[in-house]
Amino acid sequence: MGPLTGLKIVEIASIGPGPMCAMLLSDLGAEVLRVDRASAVGVEPAMAPQFATLQRGRQSIGVDLKNPEGVETVLQLVEGADALIEGFRPGVTERLGIGPEDCFARNPKLVYGRMTGWGQDGPMAMAAAHDINYIALTGALHAIGPAARPSPPLNLVADFGGGGVYLAFGVVSALLEAVKSGKGQVVDAAMVDGASSLMASCYGGFAAGSHLDERGVNRLDGGCHHYNVYETSDGKFISVGSNEPQFYALLIEALGLDMANLPPQTDRTHWPEMCDKIGAIFKTKTREEWCDQMEGSDICFAPVLSLAEAPEHPHMKARGTFVELDGVVQPGPAPRFSRTPGAIQGPVALPGQHTDDALKGWGLSDDRIAALRETGAIA
Repeated sequence: MGPLTGLKIVEIASIGPGPMCAMLLSDLGAEVLRVDRASAVGVEPAMAPQFATLQRGRQSIGVDLKNPEGVETVLQLVEGADALIEGFRPGVTERLGIGPEDCFARNPKLVYGRMTGWGQDGPMAMAAAHDINYIALTGALHAIGPAARPSPPLNLVADFGGGGVYLAFGVVSALLEAVKSGKGQVVDAAMVDGASSLMASCYGGFAAGSHLDERGVNRLDGGCHHYNVYETSDGKFISVGSNEPQFYALLIEALGLDMANLPPQTDRTHWPEMCDKIGAIFKTKTREEWCDQMEGSDICFAPVLSLAEAPEHPHMKARGTFVELDGVVQPGPAPRFSRTPGAIQGPVALPGQHTDDALKGWGLSDDRIAALRETGAIA
């Protein structure tokens, strides 16, 4: 029922941003077939499969990509696919025989999505790295955290935001273009590019002189008193984001302060002392007491909830933001559509769990599947 219903996508199994992209496409209706390594079939996973939430909603086949017949199997799938996504280092799929040109020869309209950290070219293209390294090179890591040292923001900025989400956006964009042109193309989704793109407003502020090139002194990095996190008397935390003057006035009033006796809101020189002043007031009540007073107002306030607490918040429950699948609470599909809502298409599959059924569903005959199994091309 999702807006991508009818699209068929081959996912060459990878980690992190690749599965994130595939999950997003599947949640919105695309039929995504994950190609796992044949060697992974039957191997006891380190973690129960239902906890691998990024893998939800698609079938899995086991294929030996070092076997020529395994390569041919993927190319046969490509013939009936709209897109393929892969997350190898540059040049790997070309050496395997499933690179862009190999696939375009079978399906000129195919969108070929490539997910890497450093990109398909450049002096660091072949180097191993992770999210923290990619955002380090973009300026994002330097800008996040307290003044003393940068703080890794989980792996949300490069892996998932600048990687998986940008690859999904790129694939869908290329699919739209292919409808008009009748031609496919390669989507080079590099995490350094996506993470840099996410920093567009910061770079604009830096160029204008409104965002200083250091941590803990800016409006959005914990440097100011009206956009910050404060501890409450019970050792928990609340957040305020009262940037606009009208919202700031409500915050000051709720805290029992008099605007006439305070420095101007935008005066950076007074931000540290105002943080201390407001912080001392917030420490006089529990988080729940502050929620009773401020939550739902135009102060721009919210409690800082733990992973266990967030799904139980009334707003999250009312919207159904979190769902439960196989006993695991996890975020549901996003964004939402009024006419063609997305949905999780199924549980997490073990590698190779659907090899025969999926290949048959994608057009391979029983005889062909039996022959592939005989050669060890599939598992």
